Amino acid sequence: MPTNVSRMFRSLMLVIAILVALYLTACAALFLFQRALIYYPQPRDAGSSATLLTLPVDDTQVLVSTRPHAGPKALIYFGGNAEDVSRSLPLFAQALPDHALYFMHYRGYGGSSGSPSEEALARDAMALFDKVYADHAQITLVGRSLGSGVAVRLASVRPAAKLLLVTPYNSLVELAARQFRWFPVRWLLTDKFESWRYAEHIVVPTHLIAAADDEVIPPASTRRLYSHFPKSVATLQVIPGTGHNAISDNPDYLKALQDL
Repeated sequence: MPTNVSRMFRSLMLVIAILVALYLTACAALFLFQRALIYYPQPRDAGSSATLLTLPVDDTQVLVSTRPHAGPKALIYFGGNAEDVSRSLPLFAQALPDHALYFMHYRGYGGSSGSPSEEALARDAMALFDKVYADHAQITLVGRSLGSGVAVRLASVRPAAKLLLVTPYNSLVELAARQFRWFPVRWLLTDKFESWRYAEHIVVPTHLIAAADDEVIPPASTRRLYSHFPKSVATLQVIPGTGHNAISDNPDYLKALQDL
């Protein structure tokens, strides 16, 4: 009997060791390939009529789709993780005829060189803002989905005039923890996009738009982000009957743009 117990114990320990090894391997894979799960680079629309601006940052060439316009008003747009921002530009051009428009293609997206990361996108965003600010004194920042994290961070360190966040999240860590419940994502994630940290420093008029039926970013995450803005700085709008990707087709979305 002792021999059988010993064998059972060894077998149990072997199973546990295998399970631990598999779990650690999965953690390592999640850590190594995390950016492939965050960023989905898209090519630029070959039929786009936008003017292209090339922005050198460090040793990288960042492309920006633009609609030039003289005057003080400009808008800089940061898109979602699988968005070709050149396709979003026509809607903004229609809604904001008196603004110069600058839609940044993240590193690796739309012909931009390099690879995307939270810190790289933050540097590129600041470089673009500084270039635009030299010609336009009133800059509105718009960030959609992943880009909301880029926009809110930029607004915390540059003199933007307004900030619009579309389907924004409180933090990417929070979303990843919801999707990968059995993994210690708070320790594994490199690009955390903790928007709430920057929201506390925003002083310009800010409007947050959530999709009531968002299947990617829960409206509760947007509400948590909203709670971190200083009192009276931000407003929150929830558009009923629309999801994460369909929100730009809703008339309320177009109206929000026209109100900028």
